[in-house]
Amino acid sequence: MLESIFGEQNGLVKQALTHPSYTKENNLDSLESYERLEFFGDSVLKLFTSKLLYETYPNAPEGELSKIRSILVSDAILAQAGGEIGIDKLILLGPAEEKQGGRRRESNIACALEAVLGAYYLSGKRDEIENFIKDYIMIYAEDVDKHFEKYNAKDIFQQYTQGVNKTLPVYRTVSITGPAHKPEFNVEVEWNGEIIAQASGKTKKEAQQNCALEACKKLGVIE
Repeated sequence: MLESIFGEQNGLVKQALTHPSYTKENNLDSLESYERLEFFGDSVLKLFTSKLLYETYPNAPEGELSKIRSILVSDAILAQAGGEIGIDKLILLGPAEEKQGGRRRESNIACALEAVLGAYYLSGKRDEIENFIKDYIMIYAEDVDKHFEKYNAKDIFQQYTQGVNKTLPVYRTVSITGPAHKPEFNVEVEWNGEIIAQASGKTKKEAQQNCALEACKKLGVIE
């Protein structure tokens, strides 16, 4: 899938798909992992996403564009996009990280995708990167713009609880159901000694976000 989007892979792309656990457990130099490319790719992602948002919303103020971009470049969106093009299947992981479910971890997929974008930028694949972001990242922009609370409910709920009594909500994973390759996380959130809401999701982060959204609705923080 990567080749069909960006063209032929090279050594930089292999490095972009190498998790730090792989270099550590194979006694390789830590610089052979994706961390440096991820650092660079994070800027590449924000540059192209900013450009496309600037063009797509010519009348939007800076603050609105920043809000939308913050969600589009989040681990949740990047992991979704990375999964769609199969990055999760290509990451080189150490045995321990593999055993702990690292191939499904949002942060690992998101970091690898950023590193891949950095690798292809350095290989001169600028048009391919822009097309990828249009097709796999920007498709969420309209929904994020219209329903920002849905994507940012956890922060909104935290701001609310701190504003009321300077305390933070506590999230707990109640259970994990389903097969190992497709788990469902069931989460509850407690605040002020009361279970405010419960929700589920494909990842712990998604479940917590859904839980926060339900809590915000219950307390009238958002409609």
